[in-house]
Amino acid sequence: MKKIIILILLFTVTIGNAQVKKQKETSKPFVLGTIEEINSKILSEKRIVNIYLPEGYNQNDTIKYPVTYLLDGSADEDFIHVVGLFQFNSFSWINRVPKSIVVGIANIDRKRDFTYQTTIEEDKKRYITCGKSANFISFIETELQPFIEKKYKTNNSKTIIGQSLGGLLATEIVLKKPTLFNKYIIISPSLWWNNGSLLNEESEIYQENFKDKIDIYIGVGKEGLTPSKIPHVMEVDANLLAEKLKSTKSKNVKVSFDYLPQEDHATITHQAIFNAMRILYPETEK
Repeated sequence: MKKIIILILLFTVTIGNAQVKKQKETSKPFVLGTIEEINSKILSEKRIVNIYLPEGYNQNDTIKYPVTYLLDGSADEDFIHVVGLFQFNSFSWINRVPKSIVVGIANIDRKRDFTYQTTIEEDKKRYITCGKSANFISFIETELQPFIEKKYKTNNSKTIIGQSLGGLLATEIVLKKPTLFNKYIIISPSLWWNNGSLLNEESEIYQENFKDKIDIYIGVGKEGLTPSKIPHVMEVDANLLAEKLKSTKSKNVKVSFDYLPQEDHATITHQAIFNAMRILYPETEK
C-alpha cells in the first residue's frame, strides 16, 4: 500500500513539474510596440519615443500609414490607452479611423518643453525651467518627424494630440507652424499661460490665402479656474480659441469645439480623443 501511495505522489509531482515547465516554455512577453531612442542635438539629450504599429504593418509592402504624434506619450502617461483607442476604432467592423502609426513622445520636463517664454514673474518662479517650447517644436520638425518618416512607412497625414500643457503646445504649433500637422486634437489647453497671450497671436492660418487643409478639434470639460494668478476659466479660454480660429478667412481650416460637462481636467482625455475621431474622420473619408 505504501508503495502505491509513493508511486502516486511521484506521478503527481512529475505531472506538476511538466506542467510548470510547459507553461514556462509557452509564456512570452505581450508586446504593444517598440521603443526608439533619438539623440537630439537640438535638445542636447536623448529622447524616448514609443511606437505603435497597426495590425498588418509590413515594412516590405506598399501600404503607407497616417501618423499620430502623442504628447505625454510615456508608457505611464497616455500612450497605452490612446493606442487602445486607435486599435479599437480601426477594427474592420468599426472602421472609424484608418490604421495608424502612433508615436508617443515620452516626457523629460514637460514644463520646459510645452511652454513658451512668459512675462509673469510668479510663473517664472513656479516653473523654473519653463519657456523652451521653441526648441521642442524644432526637435519635432527637424529631428523626430524626419526620423519617423525615414524609418517607417508613412503617408502625408500627420496628427498631434496634446492635453493641458500639451494642449498649449499644440495650440502654439497650430498658430506658429500650422502646416507641421494637418490634424490637431487640442484638449483642455492651458491657455492661461502668459495671461492668455496665444489668444492674441497673429497667424497665417487666419489669412484668406492659407491654402493647406487643416482640421482642428478643441475639447474641454467642466474645469473651472486655472492655476494662474490672473484669473482664467479653462472652458472660456478654450471657447475663445475655437471662436478665434473659426474667424479665419481661409476656407481650408475646419474647427470643431466640443464641450464635455461630465468630464474634468483629469478625466477628459480619453473621451475627447474618442469624440475627435468621429469628427476628424467623417464617414465620407472611409
